[in-house]
Amino acid sequence: MSANGNVRAGVIAGGNWIIDHVKIVDSWPPQDSLANITSETQGNGGGPYNVLKNLSKLGATFPLEAIGLIGYDSNGALIVDDCRKHGISTSQLRKTHFAATSYTDVITVRETGRRTFFHQRGANRLLGPEHFDFTRTKARIFHLGYLLLLDELDRLENGRPRACEVLGRARAAGMLTSLDCVSENSDRFQAVVRPALPDVDILFANDTEAEKLTGIPLRKDGVIQFGEVEQAGLKLLAYGVRRYVVLHFPEAAYAVDPNGKGLWQASLEVPESEIKGLAGAGDAFASGVLYGQYFDWSMRDSLKLGASTAASSLLDATCSGGVLNAMECMRLDERWKFRVAPK
Repeated sequence: MSANGNVRAGVIAGGNWIIDHVKIVDSWPPQDSLANITSETQGNGGGPYNVLKNLSKLGATFPLEAIGLIGYDSNGALIVDDCRKHGISTSQLRKTHFAATSYTDVITVRETGRRTFFHQRGANRLLGPEHFDFTRTKARIFHLGYLLLLDELDRLENGRPRACEVLGRARAAGMLTSLDCVSENSDRFQAVVRPALPDVDILFANDTEAEKLTGIPLRKDGVIQFGEVEQAGLKLLAYGVRRYVVLHFPEAAYAVDPNGKGLWQASLEVPESEIKGLAGAGDAFASGVLYGQYFDWSMRDSLKLGASTAASSLLDATCSGGVLNAMECMRLDERWKFRVAPK
């Protein structure tokens, strides 16, 4: 329900709109050396683009809407065309003459699936609160991503990032808010992400982001520390997250609510021979969780769908090419086994 009592339906997502140029290489070369590109594709990139496209592929029966900035160029045209093919409304996907559509060169090593990103921030750096018009949507969920990669929304005014205005207006309109940030190697998490958390209903963060936000080391000698994950979840709730902190990493995921009730969900063991790339796995996980939450599934079932959607995304080098529909995702445990997660 909205603030004025009207029934709301759909998911609207705003933030980074990116075309990923994915190149598979036979090895990662030393400086000044050569590697061979064995294949290349292009696909969707950026939190809102990935999440909305994934929701479409999962079989969403509810409206999907985009908010963002793109350029008057071929990459922008690709995004608009792809959105239309997947039933995503582009009425608030605006164009600018002042910057090109953002793109990323994603270099993936064939044998390991490890990725390196070369990013052109493009039009996304100009996206500000003025581009978000929540009077034009009846969506039930608003997803914003990625903080720390949106220059105008990250910019501080009176000590707070401008993203706070966007999230506050979304909540005032009656939407559940969802937030993701980028795994930046900086000290900006406290200044840019933390002040936004009181207007966030569901926070998604991987182990690197959670550690940057809380100061709690989540890995020791490369091994995830489950007790520390639980501590980090509680600390993020204390920062103001309203409904769920959802932490995810390759081994598992953990969700905790303001009552301190935590749930673990192990990831699926996808054979290395079937993994085509890791790009977009985090957004695929978030898509599955949001799909379940939209339909009022339990968080346990939502986490399972999130883990399964993330696993399916590994079957393609692009962010969404491997994502299956929700029913097929939930049956992937017949094909692969879940790892063992803490109780």
